[in-house]
Amino acid sequence: MIDIDIKTILPQQPPFVMVDELLHCDNIVTKTSFTVREELVFVSNGVFTEPGVVENIAQTCAARMGYVNSVINDGNVKVGYIGSIKNLQIYHLPVIGDKLETTIEVQNEVFNFLLVKAKVECGEKLIAECEMKISEQ
Repeated sequence: MIDIDIKTILPQQPPFVMVDELLHCDNIVTKTSFTVREELVFVSNGVFTEPGVVENIAQTCAARMGYVNSVINDGNVKVGYIGSIKNLQIYHLPVIGDKLETTIEVQNEVFNFLLVKAKVECGEKLIAECEMKISEQ
């Protein structure tokens, strides 16, 4: 785990934070953890819904960009936007108390655009996977 307050590297703020910890971040791979809680915007009837899973992936990308921009490059955290989502597969929906680990792998980075392959896991269970393009402003 990287010892950093996640709120300092994310443009999102409570109650819209869908990442708890930055576990790993290098040039290619970033990994975060997140525990599903009842009070979250995207929890309905005890289930973390599809938009929440997608937002968790997007915020893992944001954590990477925030860490690179503010910690490594001594700059500011910037807002990012989802440019596209491809091949999204959601296999299971997590429930309250589930701890998710989300991994993104950079496929390409050009100017302000980041193309990643992402997967969300809960223990040994694959929750979701996709390709996501993020634009940073």
